[in-house]
Amino acid sequence: MRTLRIGTRGSALALAQTQLIADELTKAGASVEIVTVSTPGDRSSKPIAEIGIGVFTSALRDALADGTVDVAIHSMKDLPTAPDPRLSLAAVPLREDPRDALVARDGLTLGELPAGARIGTGAARRSAQLRALGFDLEVVPIRGNVDTRLKMVTDGKLDAVVVAKAGLARLGRAGEITEVIDPIQMLPAPAQGALAVECRVDDVDTEHLLQSTVDDRPTRAAVAAERALLAALEAGCHAPVGALADVVEDLDDEGKVVMGLLLRGAAAEHDSFDPAGSGRVGMVRATVTGDLNDGVRLGRALAAELLELGAGALSGPEA
Repeated sequence: MRTLRIGTRGSALALAQTQLIADELTKAGASVEIVTVSTPGDRSSKPIAEIGIGVFTSALRDALADGTVDVAIHSMKDLPTAPDPRLSLAAVPLREDPRDALVARDGLTLGELPAGARIGTGAARRSAQLRALGFDLEVVPIRGNVDTRLKMVTDGKLDAVVVAKAGLARLGRAGEITEVIDPIQMLPAPAQGALAVECRVDDVDTEHLLQSTVDDRPTRAAVAAERALLAALEAGCHAPVGALADVVEDLDDEGKVVMGLLLRGAAAEHDSFDPAGSGRVGMVRATVTGDLNDGVRLGRALAAELLELGAGALSGPEA
């Protein structure tokens, strides 16, 4: 029996995510081996925007294309929106909770943090939305893995950090969350909480195995809509853009229950956000609904509406 070599980054979170997929494939009768691949994002401490788009995915994709591994697993939000013709997005597994989470000293919530509290994030999206809330917080740019970020709070360097709830859950550290942030306050990154499972475009057997074993159609539809919004805004995965598509039930003209999408988006207003700056940021928000199979069109339509409302030119290189 052929052993599938699954490529992943070597971080604790990446390995935990990969193990979830490896376990599902093993249950299906496949033989698997996990192979760690070092990426530029792992080797540098510079801000992500300075390193460039695809810093956590390009090395994995190259290893997959050249046959070093047979499957590559990414955090979907790190994946560039432009497709790689060498590869197939064979599966998008069931999504973990996509919301952001606050981990703060003394069990505080976002609204309970005192004026001037230092709150850390590595994401322009989170920074912009935090500053838009008007809580008079000092947003501090940070980098590092989950352990590094949470230690900044326990060591007293920061009053709080905002991280993805999905990452904490997959690492078994959800108990350290002091508040799960409502998307009304802060929309997550497009595709946050979702994984991308790729194989070579000509490896039909592996593609079929992944599709039949770990692909989740509603999750795939939701993240397709969110990523289409990001692509239509010509924004990189580190731009101040939030999006969340919820799969909802609706009735068609004949009264039958059908599945649809409710897509929400937010983006910083034109010229209102300086990643190195401070002060209040203006955000524009909009919502569209449509058919479950129409996610790409919905994402593009919502992007057009956000631009009409005043979203800025967002091109440029979430952590």
